[in-house]
Amino acid sequence: MATLFRWLLRFASMAIMLSVIVVLLVYYLASRSLPEYDKDLAVAGAAAEIEIVRDNAAVPHIFARSDRDAYFGLGYAHAQDRIWQMVLMRRTAQGRLSEVFGRRTLDTDILMRRLDLYTAATRSVDAQDATTTQALRAYAAGVNARIAEINDQSLGRGAPEFFLFNAPVAPWQPADSLAIVKLMALQLSGQFRDEILRARTSLLLPDPNRLADILPDMPGDGTAALPDYASLFPNRDMPRFAAASEGPRAPLSPVPERGLAGASNAFAAAPDRSAGGGTLLANDPHLGLTAPSTWYLARLQLSSGGVIGGTIPGIPAVMLGRSQDLAWGLTSSYLDDQDLHIEELNPENSEQYRTPEGWARFRTRRSIVEIKDDTPVTVTLRWTENGPVLPRTRFDLETITPPGHVVSLNWTALAEDDSSMSAAIGLMRAGSVEEALESSGRFVAPSQMLTLIDRDSIAMKLIGAMPARDPAHQSQGRLPSPGWIEANRWQGMLPDSANPVWTDPDGGIVGNTNNKIIDRPFPMHVSFDWGDSQRVMRWTQLMQGRQVHTRDSFIEAQLDTVSPAARTLLPLIGRDLWYTGEAAPDGTPERRRQQALDLLANWNGEMNEHLPEPLIYAAWVRALQERLIRDELGPLAEKYNHVEPLFIERVFRNVDGAAVWCDVIRSVVVETCSDIARQSLDDALVWIAETYGGSLESLRWGDAHQALHAHAVLGEIPVLRHFVNIRQNTSGGDFTLERGRTSGRDPEPFLNIHAATYRGVYDFADPDSSVFISSTGQSGHFLSRHYDDLGTLWRRGEYIPMSLDADLARAASIGVTRLIPEGVASGRARRILLLRMHARLPVRHWQSSGPARRSGLAA
Repeated sequence: MATLFRWLLRFASMAIMLSVIVVLLVYYLASRSLPEYDKDLAVAGAAAEIEIVRDNAAVPHIFARSDRDAYFGLGYAHAQDRIWQMVLMRRTAQGRLSEVFGRRTLDTDILMRRLDLYTAATRSVDAQDATTTQALRAYAAGVNARIAEINDQSLGRGAPEFFLFNAPVAPWQPADSLAIVKLMALQLSGQFRDEILRARTSLLLPDPNRLADILPDMPGDGTAALPDYASLFPNRDMPRFAAASEGPRAPLSPVPERGLAGASNAFAAAPDRSAGGGTLLANDPHLGLTAPSTWYLARLQLSSGGVIGGTIPGIPAVMLGRSQDLAWGLTSSYLDDQDLHIEELNPENSEQYRTPEGWARFRTRRSIVEIKDDTPVTVTLRWTENGPVLPRTRFDLETITPPGHVVSLNWTALAEDDSSMSAAIGLMRAGSVEEALESSGRFVAPSQMLTLIDRDSIAMKLIGAMPARDPAHQSQGRLPSPGWIEANRWQGMLPDSANPVWTDPDGGIVGNTNNKIIDRPFPMHVSFDWGDSQRVMRWTQLMQGRQVHTRDSFIEAQLDTVSPAARTLLPLIGRDLWYTGEAAPDGTPERRRQQALDLLANWNGEMNEHLPEPLIYAAWVRALQERLIRDELGPLAEKYNHVEPLFIERVFRNVDGAAVWCDVIRSVVVETCSDIARQSLDDALVWIAETYGGSLESLRWGDAHQALHAHAVLGEIPVLRHFVNIRQNTSGGDFTLERGRTSGRDPEPFLNIHAATYRGVYDFADPDSSVFISSTGQSGHFLSRHYDDLGTLWRRGEYIPMSLDADLARAASIGVTRLIPEGVASGRARRILLLRMHARLPVRHWQSSGPARRSGLAA
């Protein structure tokens, strides 16, 4: 027995030692790719010395003698901190994920091949102006300098992910940056999803008038009556399985789910509405929470002056931020820039489809998708005159497509002469609102609301190409329409002069919360589907509640957590339940309901992470909407997984007979809205007890509303996900200015997955007092202290300075990287060596970055 024990002890000791050795080896290999910020590096491609000063938040301040070298430095800095993120985005746009991740990403690759965004990006290179072309090439050279350094110095393949996934990295090209712009356009577009859901709901609802309840138009004039979806296709059999579901989202799919396409806030004040006498601008774009964040903070010193703000790794531009004389912010415009077309196949020849002139052949191309450890798949890509043909198996398209038909997509981002990158570069160089508005005319996609300030003026403009539609369009772009009818087809693009713009309004305030911005009749309407009907009410209240504003009042508005939806809905749904005076013993559902109502009666609608009321309210209205729509929509109700305040308000105010939703069709009893409100509150309290237990007073909204910044690839791997994912308790909700969009899906329906990934507030009364923050940190390396350091500040509603003061950046520097042209570096190295030998100083190690080898990252 003693001998056996000794052997077991030896085996256990050996296992522990091996485990420790493996952990240490993994840590060593992973840490090799941690970027070194304090060094001199000889590089190929730079014209003169480039200095990258990292402040204490690891924000690079890039100083160069020419704009070209400044973009080179930005490319190097992006690749130094986010090379894996850049490679992943490029592969996504190219439809080449399966080469690395195998068959599980095949559906995503096939969709991206069908959209053919990378080809459009490649052809758009020639559409850029000379300044932008130079920026794209210099930026690519900077990225490639980092790739060469990784290969030459064996720097752990550049990122830990490259040890787990064999993803060879080809040299960066200008088209790669344009492809990422188009990829962002895809992530910010959701109009086609609304078309599909509207069509599916139309097929299911027995009363077409009820479509205006569940998918209501934003308040305001200009609403147009729509035909029933089935009536658009007379004499054709519509699908009988309209309640089908597409299943789980495809891995690494860039196509957002409905309600998660994009959001944001931006607002500006003129000098006469500012306490300091200077213009003010606040901006917080909302995107899916990821680790690392989409945004990367950076400062560039250009010939036109310094510019600082949020960049996107892979793109050589400050997309939002400020210069010495101009500041700009972006919000999702919700422009209707996508249309689905139902295309009829020729029954005699499936290679043809119907057009207004008769049958025409599809434009086709074969594409081979390479798959890791599997046989390649050949896909035949097809295009009609309206756009690429989408796979029937995606997005529930089979539920709205008649037999013998396919669906095509028309979308502004598919343009092959897209000059959006030139517009972004021009915006950085603009010195006034007027110049910025002129430059913005080159934006194509994604469409955004651009908010601008200079030292004297403010403005807001919808930027991006607006489709020209026929006034006789059958569905006005709100439903998939027959592609063979001329009136349903696009007629090119409207001129930039058609884009709405507001400059120096009398009230001195402009802003956008994704709300309806204009009321023009179709086809100049901009959109029927907007992203907000609630936040704008709170924003208006905060803006008009002060005669003048300050940087701090703008920050206060940006971080406001009061829900106007809660303030509107609670009095409606609880009006017959408050203060009933009914006695109820402890431990009964009735007593628990009374306790919940007592808490909600004294609540002001603030979605504070430390309060129990937001969780009770959110669970109640979620259960309420489920009870209202489940019997009419069946499984399709799962697509309405976010509360629609306008719908609930219409029902409880009985707008146009909407109270009929309260009656359960399959029951004999005629239920009232009060009955449904009471039953849904009990449903919510049961769910809360099962999920969180304890007393209602001990609940905390932040426990349910945790922000999940998930790593796109490693975030689902057991054990490792605890190191790469970031979870934080957060305030806010779906309808607060500090927006934290919930998942809507069990088992964590209130998980915060879509929020302000960047916040910036710019004050031209004192420009260097401007502040900004991103949601995680600068580094994409999970072993770096800069992986999540900014996320801690972000959660607390804090910011870091946004200064163009070079001395301030150097004073707080954690490292300075000097990129020196190879020829200059060799001569300089000899001079420094002689000086140090003479002074008996230690010799500094010089690094050299030569051409990338075929092994390692370069392939």
